[in-house]
Amino acid sequence: MSETTSAMPRIHVLDPRLANQIAAGEVVERPASVTKELIENAIDAGSQRIEVDIEAGGARLIKVRDDGVGIGEQDLPLALARHATSKIDSLEDLEGVSSLGFRGEALASISSVSRLELISNAADDPRQGWRVVAEGRGMETRVTPAPHPRGTSVAVRDLFFNTPARRKFLRTEKTEFAHVEEAFRRQALSRYDIAWTLRHNQKVVHQLPASHSSSASERRIASLLGNNFIEHARYIEREAGALRLSGWVGLPTHSRAQADQQYFFVNGRVVRDRLVAHAVRQAYRDVLYNGRHPVFVLYLTLDPDVVDVNVHPTKHEVRFRDGRMVHDFLYSSLHHSLADARPNDGDTPEVAASEPATAEEAPADTARWQQQGMALAPSSDRHPGGERVRRFMQGYQALHPDHEETLLTPQTGASHKASDEAHGAVREAPVAMPEADPASAPPLGFALGQLHGVYILAQNVHGLILVDMHAAHERIVYERMKTQLAATRGIDTQPLLVPVSLAASHAEVATVESERDAIAKLGVELDVAGPETLLVRQLPAMLAQADPEALVREMLEELARFGRTHQVEARIHELLSTMACHGSVRANRRLTLDEMNALLRDMERTERSDQCNHGRPTWTQMDMNALDRLFMRGK
Repeated sequence: MSETTSAMPRIHVLDPRLANQIAAGEVVERPASVTKELIENAIDAGSQRIEVDIEAGGARLIKVRDDGVGIGEQDLPLALARHATSKIDSLEDLEGVSSLGFRGEALASISSVSRLELISNAADDPRQGWRVVAEGRGMETRVTPAPHPRGTSVAVRDLFFNTPARRKFLRTEKTEFAHVEEAFRRQALSRYDIAWTLRHNQKVVHQLPASHSSSASERRIASLLGNNFIEHARYIEREAGALRLSGWVGLPTHSRAQADQQYFFVNGRVVRDRLVAHAVRQAYRDVLYNGRHPVFVLYLTLDPDVVDVNVHPTKHEVRFRDGRMVHDFLYSSLHHSLADARPNDGDTPEVAASEPATAEEAPADTARWQQQGMALAPSSDRHPGGERVRRFMQGYQALHPDHEETLLTPQTGASHKASDEAHGAVREAPVAMPEADPASAPPLGFALGQLHGVYILAQNVHGLILVDMHAAHERIVYERMKTQLAATRGIDTQPLLVPVSLAASHAEVATVESERDAIAKLGVELDVAGPETLLVRQLPAMLAQADPEALVREMLEELARFGRTHQVEARIHELLSTMACHGSVRANRRLTLDEMNALLRDMERTERSDQCNHGRPTWTQMDMNALDRLFMRGK
């Protein structure tokens, strides 16, 4: 019998050039990744000004020039060597690395697939300076004199000229430059104290001066992301122990169809992290319209020793030592920041930022409209959710007898008729806004009437307010229900008559055993019935009709990945949202002026009242300037 099996090839050391080209496959994906690596080196050099020149989308030329500390003549031969760096010396340095680059692979990898020229000067004399060149060869380098101001210039020409298979994967010049511009944008947002310039084919695309104030930083954001971003974002700054979060978060009404304006920085390094994305997504859960994505520019600062940046070749991902703590901090910070957004905060530019007037400070009519609430009325059969809301709120009143109830629910036919009569009187006698000090006037002003039974028209010190009365009242009812639920002692549970058996993986079983306390707090009782079997014995009472298997699997997945799960809370809130939707005032319901004004005051007191439970806006402002332009007044 002849032997058909060939002998195993001998083990050998890879050629340095081939090794660098393999490494380049991880680090150098396209011109944008080259730009990123070169800019990070410039930032690490302590630069105060960085200029980026691009030609043909980066395929022909990528040049980055900085005014940093520069590289001395003795170190230049090593600058293009693989695994050569000045940023770490020991494992301890790696565990607490604070520089953007540290592996020493970037320049070696880039030089193996391009024609690279590096000129640097570590002295103040511009007549000094040295050049090193590599053109896709091995590691042999030759240093020659080259005058250069203090700092470094790196020019990368003809990217992938010696690897045609990879060059074929480059897209059009426009597409590649769009990726380069995005890489530039991320770095420019990471350091406001550095002046930046980006040119494409000798034309200036961005010229950003260094900024040392919040207003200058906002101007940079507006230049990079558009004026709309900064006009519809709020600045946040929160601390908890060694964690600090700052930056700008977009209001839910300013969302996008894709997640293209989401920038998150950890100790100055831009990252795309699943834990961070999950925390942000949960914070925006019930204020964002379905399918939309929030916008934000956020900066998380923490001890470098508790975050590992060495988990991905491109350093886009990080690993937190205590991911659960970071997740909770991010979620709570954003959740409370979004909850604080309401009309009296002035997040809509045309709306006043003052607090509502107190009964003692305001005129009689103003005080009456601020203090009077919407009476809780019986529900009609036309609104199937109204009875559930009525029972729900009666339980709330039993727990809190001193609470001033301001819910407005669909009224009986007699009340409806009386409301229509009052509304007719309003149309015959328009009501002027009470004379009051603008500083003490309510942000949403005072009601003038209704439009087709759907919108409330109100007048404030700035102009006209339009309110979607159903959307606004839906948010008010929903937030009150959540408050009542939080005020009760834990979550009411209901045992299942017949336990539900689930086939589970070993990982899911391990999660159940390690997270028993967290699962129990959610009102779910899970037992391990075997190495691959789980029994669901109990669920929250409000979710008695839910699919136990889907709920449990989503819970366990979130617990395993993020150490936290909001699935039970999310399902309960979905139910409350449905109840609030059915129990809120409907279109074509006529309201009296007192009812309209009480609804406006409720909006000013309610968290997240700028959006309904589904993420739709509840109100908008048209100031006098906009109205004048509409009717061409003063032209």
